[in-house]
Amino acid sequence: MADVTLRNVVKKYDDVLAVASINLDIPNHEFVVLVGPSGCGKSTTLRMIAGLEEITDGEISIGGAVVNDLPPKDRDIAMVFQNYALYPHMTVAENMSFGLKLRKFPKAEIKTHVDNAARILDITELLGRRPKQLSGGQRQRVAMGRAIVRNPKVFLFDEPLSNLDAKLRVQMRTEIKRVHQKVKTTTVYVTHDQVEAMTLADRVVVMNAGKIEQIGTPNDLYHHPATRFVAGFIGSPAMNFVPARLEGGNGAGLRVRLSDKLVFNVPESRAPRYSPHTGKEVIFGLRPEHITETRGRENGVGQEFPVVLDVVEPMGMETMVYFRVDGTEVCGRVEPTAAKNSGEAMQLRANLDHMHLIDPVSNMVL
Repeated sequence: MADVTLRNVVKKYDDVLAVASINLDIPNHEFVVLVGPSGCGKSTTLRMIAGLEEITDGEISIGGAVVNDLPPKDRDIAMVFQNYALYPHMTVAENMSFGLKLRKFPKAEIKTHVDNAARILDITELLGRRPKQLSGGQRQRVAMGRAIVRNPKVFLFDEPLSNLDAKLRVQMRTEIKRVHQKVKTTTVYVTHDQVEAMTLADRVVVMNAGKIEQIGTPNDLYHHPATRFVAGFIGSPAMNFVPARLEGGNGAGLRVRLSDKLVFNVPESRAPRYSPHTGKEVIFGLRPEHITETRGRENGVGQEFPVVLDVVEPMGMETMVYFRVDGTEVCGRVEPTAAKNSGEAMQLRANLDHMHLIDPVSNMVL
């Protein structure tokens, strides 16, 4: 088990810059998730850590030792791939033990490692089966078991759940988290699914266009995004963004104007941070869960406002309502019993304790 450090790591494919001088410190035992849209450089970064891609510049170290020139087999890492990569002619036990046999481990020691891993993953009864006799989730457990038996310094996961159906993905997320709590090996996990990232990670690394946008705990990224990209990427449905103008309140504090008819008063606690930007155009951000129907005992600084609903989406335990503010579509989350029908007027409440203002030029959260 070991820490992983990336220093000014760059990856170029001819003239294409895939990863742009990233720096990252992953302490021992930590579960870190690299997340971002397709093409952001997350899988390339993982493959560079594994040694499957050569770095163009920079330095990667595992356990304090620089591994730039080491082949994958000498880095003491174990990788779990998207497609399982199991040998179809081997049993589960043989698949899990294959790497140990290549390293000339004694048979008794191999059996102990395989039995321990099978017990952790609850696949003991599957050890005699072949991959074609297993479900997708069982195959993924076997792939994880093959990694666990090696007792590596670092686990690397490359979108391991993307081939599974939605229900099985949720189950396997729980399994992976449970395994990490038991094994506590340093883990780097890549996914494009922000829900996966939020539920699994100790810390999340949000990547975009080959760069790291922000690193933080799931709660940090959700409540304190640093950029518009992070604010929009983390959370589902995504944060609402409405062009606005920050105005002085004529002695009554700051106000943010979203349209001719809709003006919100800025909470006093945020006035010192926002006051230098008075009179400027901004982007107003607020998550759907902070736009609700008026409820009995409200918490926080809120403001009611009327809307006419465009679309209503019942989701069972909640209902999503969509409306427009000066031409921009906005989403709110309301109780099913409170929802009106499409085309009807409804009174909503914005919890402004959770508002964000974003500089439209730099895309940084103010």
